Amino acid sequence: PVLIVWMISRVRKNETDRRAEVMLKAIEAGVPIDPELFKKPEKSHPKNLKENLLDRLTGACITSFMGVAFLTIGILFLDRPIKHMFLAPGTMVFAGGILLAVGIALFIVYFTGKKMLAKEIEAQEKNFTVND
Repeated sequence: PVLIVWMISRVRKNETDRRAEVMLKAIEAGVPIDPELFKKPEKSHPKNLKENLLDRLTGACITSFMGVAFLTIGILFLDRPIKHMFLAPGTMVFAGGILLAVGIALFIVYFTGKKMLAKEIEAQEKNFTVND
């Protein structure tokens, strides 16, 4: 985690240095500077309710399938002792159970959210079609 944070801060610093260098060269050359050039790019669009629900469904599918896979592998190899702690069948069953529980919870959130937010999603879709 420390390395990732360091790399991100390093990339941001390099971007800032490059922008400052471009600005200084433009000022020295007497070229007018466009302020829009130095703004950070905005996200293309904020996520709507439907995209959030689909992200939850994707997460639910992935964690559920991983949970089932871990449970299956753990149960199949319960009678074969493995010395490595993370590959032990008991650990696999435990991890599979946790992943499956998270996946099921995400499925529940998806289906209840879909049911509760149906009118809002429909209104948002109509708003997008009217604006386009």
